Amino acid sequence: MELITTQARFDEVIQSAEPVIIKFFANWCPDCRRFDMFSGQVMDEFNNYNWYEVNIDEIEGIAEKYEVMGIPSVLIFQNGEKLAHQHSAYTKTPEEVTEFLQQQLG
Repeated sequence: MELITTQARFDEVIQSAEPVIIKFFANWCPDCRRFDMFSGQVMDEFNNYNWYEVNIDEIEGIAEKYEVMGIPSVLIFQNGEKLAHQHSAYTKTPEEVTEFLQQQLG
C-alpha cells in the first residue's frame, strides 16, 4: 500500500481510469492499527486494485474535503470522483471491509 504524502500525488492517484482504494488514517489512531492487522487479507482478495493510504495529519484539509469524519475510513475513487466511502464505524473487521468492497466493486 503506497503512502500518499502530498495533495498533488493524491490528486494524481484519484484521476485513475480504474477504481483506486484509499485508506485514511492517523498514527495516533488505535482503530487504524487494528485495521492494519487484517488489511493484508482484504488487499489479497482485492489485489487487482491499487491500494493507497493517506495520513490525515500530513495533508492539511484532506479529511474535511472528502468528509472523512472518523478513521480509519476506506474511500474508492475513479476519474477524480469519490465513488464510495466506508466510515470508520464500519471498518472494524475484515468482513465489514470485504463486504463493502464487494458491494462497490463487484
